Amino acid sequence: MARDPVTRKRNIQCNSKVKTGCATCRTRKVKCDEDKPFCQKCVKTGRTCDGYESPFRIYTSQPINNLHAGCIKSGVALQPIRPTLKEITPPDVDLLSRYFSTKTMFDVKLGCDEEAKQVLQASLTDPSVRHAVLSLRALREDLETSGDVPASVTQQTPSHDYGLQQYCKAMGGLASNLSFPSPKGLKSALLCCQIFISIEQVRGNYAVMAQHIIRGLTIMHEYRARPDLVAVNELAPAHHNQLPFLDVFIIKLFAAPCKFSDPSATAGTSGTTASVYLISSQQQPVESRDLRTIAPDMRTELTRIAASTLEFLGKVSRVDSVGKAVQLLSEKAALLDSLESWLMDLELVQAEIRPPVPELISVSFMRLFHLILKIVLLGALDSSPDLYAQLQAEIDRLQSVANHVGERLKAYRTCSGTRSC
Repeated sequence: MARDPVTRKRNIQCNSKVKTGCATCRTRKVKCDEDKPFCQKCVKTGRTCDGYESPFRIYTSQPINNLHAGCIKSGVALQPIRPTLKEITPPDVDLLSRYFSTKTMFDVKLGCDEEAKQVLQASLTDPSVRHAVLSLRALREDLETSGDVPASVTQQTPSHDYGLQQYCKAMGGLASNLSFPSPKGLKSALLCCQIFISIEQVRGNYAVMAQHIIRGLTIMHEYRARPDLVAVNELAPAHHNQLPFLDVFIIKLFAAPCKFSDPSATAGTSGTTASVYLISSQQQPVESRDLRTIAPDMRTELTRIAASTLEFLGKVSRVDSVGKAVQLLSEKAALLDSLESWLMDLELVQAEIRPPVPELISVSFMRLFHLILKIVLLGALDSSPDLYAQLQAEIDRLQSVANHVGERLKAYRTCSGTRSC
């Protein structure tokens, strides 16, 4: 017997492919409410929500599209594959901790030994993390070997090509693993994201570095790496207790002393020290007390706020009651006020500089760091409906500043041959 039109229409709708939503709802071919980290339709019906598609999928080709249309061609001469670690030794930890940031080329200490141990431990069993580590090592070694010679397609070395090949493999494996996120896959994602941030710093690609920062922080928030106030009188525990704290790593990365803005060894006549600045081809050194003092003075205060933010995040990780969480909200508000005051002071000093000059790249880096701290703080202990709109506005600003920094450094490298910051 022929079915009536309503029944036929319902069957067609049920059989249509669901392209969004969690993996469970897609398999069941039902509409998902797309709540994060788990959809309420699954939770309320007693099903296991298998999560959402990989947040890294959109980046699987972007970072290497300036070399080839796809992954590195197999015909390119590559360095021999480095042996896989069998055990973790202190020299391995020291080396990776140094490779996390190009600032360490100036004997800067990051204090990231624990992060390096965690990455190396994961690399023993996780292919994506292992490929990412191999990529960072190869690209960093190439940077240190090549010195200040700008990287270009015609000057690429086997080590450089090998590093990009491993980068491609790391992102490809990560995208596959995160198609259906699990606690293990999320940990892998955040560890890889940590290394990707370092890789893009080595490559001087700050626009893509910002994308990795944003995506990693989003994963931490959506999958509740720390306890969260989900309502006025309700504290939700951390959903995944073993997720790496990517935000802590990023803050350490940016808080480390920057040799382009810290005082040099040469003291001025007033007893203060002049600062070394990175200037673009359009800028000329200006003998102004404001320019000599703005970066060290402003950076000192920003670093102090960063240290307080790390202490605050440690307290959030250990919070176990609504009362303590509410007390921490006051501390959070005070830190956000400090960031706002810092930005106002920066704008005042910038406005007083005479004659007016383009903003120093070191100052643009501080703006980048300021926005990272603000985004991290805004997302702590907060899951309110208004949060996402507020975060998105700050994320857009962060991406804009990162794009600006990348363009300025590209112009500087073209002029002077400097590859790193």
